[in-house]
Parts: sequence; C-alpha cells; structure tokens
Amino acid sequence: MSLFSFASGLKDWHKALIFLFIDMVLVPVSLGITLLLSHAEIFQGHIPAGFFTLAAILTLLAPGIAQTLGLPRIRLNAFETGGIHRTAGLASILGLAGIALNIVFGGPLPGASLAIFGMVYLIAVVTSRMVLREIVRTIYRRGRKQTRVIIYGAGQTGQQLAAALRTDDQVDLVAFVDDNPRLQSLTLVGTPVYASSRLKDLIARKAVDRVVLAMPTAAPSIQARIALRLRAMGCEVHSLPSFAELITDRDISKRSTPVSIGDLLGRNGLESELPTVAHTYKSQSILVTGAGGSIGSELCRQLVACEPDNLILLDHSELALYSIEKELQELAPNVRVTSVLGSVCDPILLKQTFEDNSVNIVLHAAAYKHVPMVEKNEIAGLRNNVIGTRTVAEAARVAGVERFILVSSDKAVRPTNVMGASKRLAELVVQDLATRSQTTLYSMVRFGNVLGSSGSVIPLFEEQIARGGPVTLTHNDVARYFMTISEAARLVLLAGSFARGGDLFVLDMGDLVPIRKLARQMIEGAGFTVKDDEHPHGDIEILVTGLRPGEKLIEELLISPDMLTTPHPKILRAQEGFLSEIEMATALKDLRNAIEAADTEAARAVVCRWVEQNPAVTTESASVTEA
Repeated sequence: MSLFSFASGLKDWHKALIFLFIDMVLVPVSLGITLLLSHAEIFQGHIPAGFFTLAAILTLLAPGIAQTLGLPRIRLNAFETGGIHRTAGLASILGLAGIALNIVFGGPLPGASLAIFGMVYLIAVVTSRMVLREIVRTIYRRGRKQTRVIIYGAGQTGQQLAAALRTDDQVDLVAFVDDNPRLQSLTLVGTPVYASSRLKDLIARKAVDRVVLAMPTAAPSIQARIALRLRAMGCEVHSLPSFAELITDRDISKRSTPVSIGDLLGRNGLESELPTVAHTYKSQSILVTGAGGSIGSELCRQLVACEPDNLILLDHSELALYSIEKELQELAPNVRVTSVLGSVCDPILLKQTFEDNSVNIVLHAAAYKHVPMVEKNEIAGLRNNVIGTRTVAEAARVAGVERFILVSSDKAVRPTNVMGASKRLAELVVQDLATRSQTTLYSMVRFGNVLGSSGSVIPLFEEQIARGGPVTLTHNDVARYFMTISEAARLVLLAGSFARGGDLFVLDMGDLVPIRKLARQMIEGAGFTVKDDEHPHGDIEILVTGLRPGEKLIEELLISPDMLTTPHPKILRAQEGFLSEIEMATALKDLRNAIEAADTEAARAVVCRWVEQNPAVTTESASVTEA
C-alpha cells in the first residue's frame, strides 16, 4: 500500500487517535526537556523524587483535556487558524495541573520549571502539527495532480485567498506577483512575492497552470489587459472579487451575465426545430468544398452523423484541411474521409475528384467572404467566388451528380460591395445551370451573419473586450441578421433534401439585431460597464469608426418579396429573376477576360451590368460616369 493510499484512507477517528497519541507522548518529552533546561544535576543521573509519578499523571490527563477542548477534531490544514489557541489552553491547563500535583507530592520540581514545561509543551505540540502537515502535504502532492497557482496581487484579497488555498490539497500556491515594489521580495502567508516582470519565467519554470487576479480595486479594463497578456503565455486566468463584495448586494449586480444566444439572434434557436436529414445523405458520396472553413467544417461534422459512404473534403488551405480531417477521424473513425488539397478553380483536379470518388452530392461552401478584403482584391474574389462556382457546378453537371447546393449570403441581395456582387453572380451561375440540367438538382441557400464564424463580429468584439477596449462600431445604425453555425449547416443540408431544381432557400431569421445593442450586451455580459457621455467613468468605450468601403447599414435576405413555402415553416423558397443562357454566357466571357487581364475596372463594369445593386451604389456609379 502506498503512503497516499494510507493517508487518504484514514477515517476521522483514526486521525483523532493519532493526534491524541502524539499529545500524550509529548508530555513526558516536554518534561524531560524542561529538566534538562532547569536541572543541571540530571546529567549526573539525579532525577528528582516523584518526577515519574508526576509525568505519568500529566500524560494521562493530556488526552482528556485535549478531547474536551476539541483539539483532535481540528484538521491539519486549519490548525493555524483554529488550533494554536486551543493548544495554548491545553498547555496552560497541564502546567497548572503540574503545579498543583507538585505541591501535593511535596515539591519535587520548582514552580518555575513547570511554567517552562507549559511553554515547551506548547511549542512541541504546535511544531508536531506543522511537521505532520508538511509530511501529509508532500504525500498528497506526490499522490495526486495539483493545480499550480500564482496569485496576481498580494494585497488583502490575495492574502485571504492564499490563506484559503492552504487548506486545499488539490491546489499548490506557487507564488504571489505584485506591481508594488514595497511588497516584492517579501514572504506573505508563507509564499514569496515576485515582480510582475518575472511572470513569464515563473510560469515556465514552475509549470504554473492558473493565475488568479486578486486585485478587485483595479479597473476592469486593466484586469482585462493583464488577463490577455497572461493568456498569451499559455496560462488559464481567473479574476476574483474582494471577499467583502461576495456578501454584498453590489456584487450581485456586478457579476458577469453571459449574453444568451436568444438575445444575439433576436429569436429562439432553431436547432431543435429543424428536422434531421440523415436519410438524404446516408451511404452517399459527398463532396464539401471549403471543408476547412467555418461553415464547411460544421457541414462535415453534421454529415458524418448521417453515415455517408465517402466524405470528400476539398480546401486550398493545407492547415485547415489537415485540422478538419484529423477532427473527423476522431469524431467518426468508421466514416471514410478523403482529403483533396487544391482550388475550386482547377477544372482538371475537379474532374479527377468527381471520377475517382463517384460523387453523388456537392455542398459548395468555398468562397472568399470578408468584405473589406475582397473589396481590396477584386480579381481574386471574383475568380474564386464566381469562376470557382462555375467550374465546380459545371464539373458536377458533367459527372452526373444528383444534387448541388451553393452556400450563399445575404450580402448577395442588392450588393454594395464586390464580395456581395460575386455571391449574386454565383447564384446566377447556379440558376442558369439549373434551367439546363437534366440530371443534377441545383439549389442555393442564403443566410445572414453566422455567430462565431471566422471574421464575424462576435469574435472581434470578444477580442476587443479582452484587451480592455475600445469596441469598434462602423455606424450607430448598423443592423444584421444572425444565426448559429449549426443552424447554417442544418439549413444547407435541408436545402439538399427539399431541392426540386433552381431553388433559393432562406431561413426565417427573426428580427434584425442592432450591432450597437449587441456590443453593449457583450460588454455588460463580460462584467464591464460602457463608457459614454452619460457614464464617463465606465470601463470600455464603443468607438464609431465609419462605414467601411462597400458596407451596408442594413442587410436584406430577399430581392423579390415573392415567397413560397417548404415542408418546414421556418424555411422559405424565394422566387427571384435570373439571366438567360445567352446573357449568362456573355457575363462569364466578359468576366473571364477582365480577370485574365487583371483589369479591375472592366471586372467592376461586368458586375454593375449584370447584378442588381443597391440604389445608392447605382446612383454613385452614374455620378462617376457623368463626371
């Protein structure tokens, strides 16, 4: 049996007996030490008469008095706070009893010697408890994994926390860190205090798992900056209010209240309402383009639950493709996963992929979607989003694929930017092929902003709040539709099961969410206050930076108000116009020529000619032409 098993297996009454035994043994030991200190003749073997009788009686009295005082019931971890004064009481009572017995037995020892005995016994019992505590702590440290902790802030709250942590066998307090030079190099509550400049070295050298910020009087923005710096060192960070705040009403209002998904969406989540679609994808060979992206990777996660015969992942990012492949192999080891590294603009690669894998269904999620980035790289955005869609969709038609689903965006509705226009052109490409295909059912899914996807506003706000602000907002009146990643993926999969050819599906996404309201909710949900004219001493400011090039104030989901129902009440089928075969061929020819010539003006001219745009953009373009 190991020492840890022995120590952890002791019952309370076992521990109490051990304490009583130690208290008994220390009585004659303390008397012996007292004799050595006060009677030099003991070294010649002259022990006073009646000493052994006195020692025996005091030894028998010790456990009874200790039990009455409750000393054996005090745990080792709590001995400093609840045991020392009781031990002093025990030593005093034994000392007085010794004096009384000494008188009864005719004074074998001087009264001063028994006073010394009381002090020696007190020191002996306290020392034994401290030594025993360190032995037990060492046994527990070696027997179980402990969380190694640094407390940032050596003030009153930090010291109170340190005192509390000393009673926890699962936590090992490594050090204090404080910015106050007067506290540095001191030892508080048995723990050394270091300067914050040594944090990185301490975390690495002492294998620290967690840092606790015990500085409740510091501004939340300062704490947020410290926390961000610590997380960059690979350490978990927690923030602690003062112990006084924990029992006041003020603390209740200050506690963090996470923003609910319902508040962000402006509606209830639909995951539970959307039906499963496993029957459509079971035992199928399915190609997902853009498989390493936010939407593509979630599509893959949901598809493996449908038990496809083969799930083909296509992405041009090696790291993203490796990550999703590894995740899927762990998630569903029995599902065959095929990874293809390459571009959707490569027709030879696509032809080979379709032939080698006998693809039945294509989910086309590959796209450049960040508005400012595509606005500055028009040619790359149009090549990937339009020509890439055409290449994949045409390869699917030639291969005789059963279903093709395009993942589109609400930015395709009367676009004000190149990204939105490229997505609308991609929709027109798919609509054109849908009118001419005899074997493949083409459909499209259009939805708004996806919570938590790369580049979306939620991660950006979280990062800015973690830095202590400011939170940047492009305009006070900006509003967006939101949905979760799982809703977006489920909608795409449902579209594949509802498709009849040329369908454009949209989700009933509830009300528009004002982004300023969202920013305020996230700041307050993180436990901070908004700094504005009414609250100049708030923690985090909302800074309006101005609309970015091509950005809309309000996003739309529909070009035409005409809607048709589907088998599900929350999913609608839009009826929108499309280009004729000749018009589409002309648009694609002109766009290819502009892309090959890297002519951004010609590319924008193609977009303006064939895509119905926002009236504001149309007016602006006309003004430029007239000038």
